[in-house]
Amino acid sequence: MHTYTVVIEAEESGGFFGIVPALPGCFTRGATAGEGQLRAVEAIEVHIAGLLADGEPVPRKLGRPTMVTVTVAA
Repeated sequence: MHTYTVVIEAEESGGFFGIVPALPGCFTRGATAGEGQLRAVEAIEVHIAGLLADGEPVPRKLGRPTMVTVTVAA
């Protein structure tokens, strides 16, 4: 059993985009935040299955991510 943090953000074009910081390359989308969360479970399961099939270690969550806001000149 694995527990991961999923970051879900609204997209400007509609819908929601979710990423799993502990699993680089693991992401998903959904029409609602709730759907994004459900799809994240599927994405994590598929991602972990791929890692195991490739003989790679499965990363563990390393604590609570810190969310920060930064300002950049564009």
